[in-house]
Amino acid sequence: MSDRLKSFKNKGLLDADESRRRRKEGAVELRKEKRAENMLKRRNIPLEDIEDDSFEQINGTGALSLYELVAQAKSTDPTVKLTCVQQARKELSKGTNPPIDELISAGIVPILVESLDDDENAALQFEATWALTNIASGTSVQTREVVAKGAVPKFVRLLSSPHEHVREQSVWALGNIIGDGSECRDFVIHHGVTDPIIAFVTPDTPLTFLRNIVWVIANLCRNKDPPPYSALIP
Repeated sequence: MSDRLKSFKNKGLLDADESRRRRKEGAVELRKEKRAENMLKRRNIPLEDIEDDSFEQINGTGALSLYELVAQAKSTDPTVKLTCVQQARKELSKGTNPPIDELISAGIVPILVESLDDDENAALQFEATWALTNIASGTSVQTREVVAKGAVPKFVRLLSSPHEHVREQSVWALGNIIGDGSECRDFVIHHGVTDPIIAFVTPDTPLTFLRNIVWVIANLCRNKDPPPYSALIP
């Protein structure tokens, strides 16, 4: 009799473990689907971008390879740099199969991260942040490339930018990084993301911006294996 009871108890434990595993897998899939849905909005190229010929005016032919594009993005000429970073962002904003790995291999990430420091050029900061957002929306390896090149503290700093579009895009980029998993989440928390993110939640915050903020806060509360250290959250 005791053996039968023991077998039933063990069966209950196994069933509970299996249920937890399935719930966890289901939650991960739902987050991936939601993340993909959100990222598609950022990858849409506005009509004015499609019609913009500024890159062709600088390039002459518009036929630069990605490596040549990255080389020109190192220019000290602010106009050339901005145009090339914007073109890289457009490449990364293509709806299907954007050349993320190709641009990473060509060396675009350090250039984009460096551009985040140019407080005199909000347009460059915005384009660089958008491009990095799309890189961080890819695989875990691609996301961690953005982290490894030092983007996180710069994104956190840009949450205090005087330009709302730069702040909003920085929130989006951080949300992608946080959503990669508990390790990236804790790394971003270590850099002080929670206070400025929560401070954005006000009645005056535009609805589209507020949705991004709520998405980031939700990502901060996910990845409970392991959960965020209590000491990291104010």
